[in-house]
Amino acid sequence: MARETWATRLGFILAAVGSAVGLGNIWRFPWQTAENGGSAFLVVYLAIVLLVGVPGLLGEFVIGRRSKKSPVGALRELSGSKKWGYVGAFSVITGISLLSFYSVVGGWILRYLLESGASVVGGNPAYFTNPGQYFGGVSAGADAALYHLLFLGLTALIVFAGVRKGIELGTKVMMPAILVLLVALAGWAATQPNAAAGYAFFLRFDPSVLSENFFAILGPAAGQALFTLSLGAGTMITYSSYLDEDRSLPFDGAAIAVLNTSVGVITGLVVFPLLFSQGINPTETGTGPGALFVGLAGAFSQLPAGTLIATAFFGVVTLAALSSSISMLEIPVAFLVDEYDISRKQAVVGTTGFVAVTGTVCAFNPAIFGFVAGTLVNILLTAGLAAFLLFVGWVMGREALDEFTTGAGSFGRALGTPWLLSVGVVLPLFLVFTLLTHFGVDGTIGFWPTVGVSVLASAAAFLGLRRPTSVV
Repeated sequence: MARETWATRLGFILAAVGSAVGLGNIWRFPWQTAENGGSAFLVVYLAIVLLVGVPGLLGEFVIGRRSKKSPVGALRELSGSKKWGYVGAFSVITGISLLSFYSVVGGWILRYLLESGASVVGGNPAYFTNPGQYFGGVSAGADAALYHLLFLGLTALIVFAGVRKGIELGTKVMMPAILVLLVALAGWAATQPNAAAGYAFFLRFDPSVLSENFFAILGPAAGQALFTLSLGAGTMITYSSYLDEDRSLPFDGAAIAVLNTSVGVITGLVVFPLLFSQGINPTETGTGPGALFVGLAGAFSQLPAGTLIATAFFGVVTLAALSSSISMLEIPVAFLVDEYDISRKQAVVGTTGFVAVTGTVCAFNPAIFGFVAGTLVNILLTAGLAAFLLFVGWVMGREALDEFTTGAGSFGRALGTPWLLSVGVVLPLFLVFTLLTHFGVDGTIGFWPTVGVSVLASAAAFLGLRRPTSVV
């Protein structure tokens, strides 16, 4: 069957931004920032986005556009090896893992949106009375499972409609709405009392916090950067595989990274001023997965027109969640369509049914949810991106450079060789080190021995993957 493509360049950019701009920016970002030193976390996160995220994003774009296939077929055909196809299959596992917990959080948000909207005319939402107790009662169990299924169903409807009429059209509507509503909320939050304290927590840089906690911050910051840019799961390989013309990948990658990071920062300019305006210290209360719901719900309950503001905010978050969840579902759907030549309808129904089960498990078991949403996702995304970049640098080689420079213009062509060096050597080494810190190796054997292990592991991978035609 004929493979679908994006209708416009803007559609591709907005879809990719939509994949990146989701709960990673609005739900996970404030929680991770609050738990990892505020502005110190922000500095490390921004550095990783610039130095690792953008080159990594371009690496996935190169694989997808060159192959015109989902990650499994892309790695197998570009390498001529079934073994690389098995590596690509991990993207399907990662996509399902992501959506299994993500749809649960999406269900929480949908519940809060419906609760807020129903209370706009008369009365207050039920979560205003005791935000912590309310969230504790609805975040797990049958209610959480029910809303997870509802959110997953909305996601499936968009993906079911296809690339152009579903994903592209949906993100063209959702992304402008998200940006407009967030900017408006940030402007309003700036007028609240004690907003300056929120800005200070978020933006005032304290070098001592960073120097004393750098390695504790590094792992979460790297995981957040990869999560929020949709890297390591094969999403961007899948989306770029629908490109049907030679466009500037460096331009597209930079635009996506800037828009995505801007949304994360704007969200911080909404969340932290609101929390501090109500005397809520994000480092002491409301941290963890429930930060957005407990902390902000408490703030909304004390504000004039709080129900209306809460409805607008959770409306933004719902749109952002959907724009990302559709990209996660598209990974296994594209795999089934490409590899088994089945219809999109069958692929969507089958995948949705499977995630309905795995997500329900997460909804009923907070321990499993926490493991999947934190440790498992961080490890899968970091390892996945490392594998993709090693593939680009040491398997594709000159072929990757040719794809990178196609349509890139003179400036883009000048960046080609430095980019290939970074994705082939520097970034995999950094990602291997980060992966080891996820497992606490640096705490066990020390910093420099961990660096040594990272170098040895990376060198073994380089030597094992290098082929005569690769130039890095």
